[in-house]
Amino acid sequence: MSRHASYLPKGVIPAILLPFNDDLTIDERSFRDHIRDVAATEGLSALTINAHSTEVASCTFDEQRRVLDITQDEVGDKLPLVHGIWADGGLEAARIAKMAAAGGASALLVFPPAPFTMGQNAGMAVAHFKRIADACDLPLIAFQYPLATGQGYPKDTLLRMCDEVPTIRAIKDWSNNVPQHEWHMRTLQALPRPVAVLSTHSAWLMSSLVLGCNGLLSGSGSVIADLQARLFRAAQGNDLAEARRLNDRINPMARVFYADPAVDMHNRMKEALVLLGKLPRAVVRPPLIKIENAEIERIRLALIEASLLDTTERRNAA
Repeated sequence: MSRHASYLPKGVIPAILLPFNDDLTIDERSFRDHIRDVAATEGLSALTINAHSTEVASCTFDEQRRVLDITQDEVGDKLPLVHGIWADGGLEAARIAKMAAAGGASALLVFPPAPFTMGQNAGMAVAHFKRIADACDLPLIAFQYPLATGQGYPKDTLLRMCDEVPTIRAIKDWSNNVPQHEWHMRTLQALPRPVAVLSTHSAWLMSSLVLGCNGLLSGSGSVIADLQARLFRAAQGNDLAEARRLNDRINPMARVFYADPAVDMHNRMKEALVLLGKLPRAVVRPPLIKIENAEIERIRLALIEASLLDTTERRNAA
């Protein structure tokens, strides 16, 4: 049973990275260091594991369980853990949910099944979430993809999901559409059983937060958790001047992290942590490949612009 059984998803939730050795095995020592570094940030409400940021698509079931065990060992009672449910089928999704609940997770981030890219209906979506809900009693976070992907849930489907699956307590909003994003906040957060909207619009985070999100769940929090926590606090306190000041520091990182192709976003975050001296290497698993030196240099310059890396360190590393 989770040590945070009453946890409801909200606030600032970084999605941490998963370091690998040169032979592509998990670098457990560096992973532990990374967990401790991010978890020490003031103002966090949870950490997310076994999601995009940990390259979950290339991790086995046993590796996901090991990631959970290591994170629990390092975090202890400090923070709840949100565990990703990445599965193309409902049976595997339920299996992962049971494992995560038994391992002490406090909430589940449910990715949409890949077959939905070929079409879905509300009944399919509701059945998928009900199967996961029947496997455990943890609060669920529905990952809302852009509608154009085929994996996003239309408004009527999302409302039916929230109505028929009571353990859906939040969405991770990646709708990538401002009017839809605002509809999510105005509608879901005002339901009789409110469903929190957690922004993952990290490329335009300030704009998203000032609309009124209940929180944010972001892979870039693996690098800039402190800036994100302070920006969220400023937005919640209606301190627009402070929010703009913080956004000026976040913007350089957003530009380099979320450049095309988007699939490399966490690859770039690993390179940033190497430049900051927080990871020994930036190894990714196939099909990802190491980014080129010119892009690494752009990341270095962005770190300097964000006042995260000074020019002396840049010259010494060049």
